[in-house]
Amino acid sequence: MKYSHIPVLLEEVLENIINDINGIYIDTTFGSGGHSFGILKQISNQGKLLAFDQDQFAIIKNHLGDKRIRFFNSNFRNIQNILTNYKKNILKNVSGIIADLGVSSYQIDTPHRGFSIRFNNILDMRMDLSKTKSALNIIKSYSFEKLNNIFSKYGEFKNPQRISRQIVLNSKFLNTTLDLVNLFKRNNNRKFFSRLFQALRIEVNDEINALKKLLKQSINILKPGGKLAIISYHSLEDRLVKNFFQSGNIQGIIRYDKKGKKLSPFNKKYTKRIFPTKEEISKNNRARSAILRITQTVC
Repeated sequence: MKYSHIPVLLEEVLENIINDINGIYIDTTFGSGGHSFGILKQISNQGKLLAFDQDQFAIIKNHLGDKRIRFFNSNFRNIQNILTNYKKNILKNVSGIIADLGVSSYQIDTPHRGFSIRFNNILDMRMDLSKTKSALNIIKSYSFEKLNNIFSKYGEFKNPQRISRQIVLNSKFLNTTLDLVNLFKRNNNRKFFSRLFQALRIEVNDEINALKKLLKQSINILKPGGKLAIISYHSLEDRLVKNFFQSGNIQGIIRYDKKGKKLSPFNKKYTKRIFPTKEEISKNNRARSAILRITQTVC
């Protein structure tokens, strides 16, 4: 297998989730195949890797050609149902799960997908091209109130009203990434546009709800002592992952038994937070905002 993509925090992921070379592992965000390639190098011929990606072209372009891997062209929000239909006894038997959240390098670097401000193309941003809702649909059809909500919640803008108002007033002229950039280019920096595009992308792909479903289902999939590793790139995702790892529920509510002992499916002593090194960031700028959180189910 030949491979050139640079996966984020690869060594740290492999070091922490591979605890059984004969085990079953899941890469829920196959993308360009970087973490999957690393896992296959670590596990034995008896080990298995199940790879998920909702992007049809990710599977086609980056097929690793290894008999130990099984591909599923689906959003990870459907993971439990898919695994149950695949093999009923796989639940509670998985050694490790990895999710590298956000947009993939392939999607960013493919101009017509409309994820990047580097290319002037139609505002699309769909990770699953079979879906109908695109960033252009949102720009053209969302009300001021709905736009205001996504820019506040997913872009974390302090004054989303200004952005929403400009889009509503100019929506008929907005079709491409450059149209959107030109609308706001005065007095706005790269960080502003990153958050603007992030908010639209999250809404298009319903990313936060998908992550919540993955987290909840992971408890039913991992075996006792199994590892869950999540790489996030912004505070919305990281906060959700942190709270879930601490409490074992999406609400982040820590519950106790009658004796005052904390109730959680995860081993508190194992939970880790890892950042990329300066060396990694210098080699791969896309790692600069990554946060890796790892936890382990109670044995």
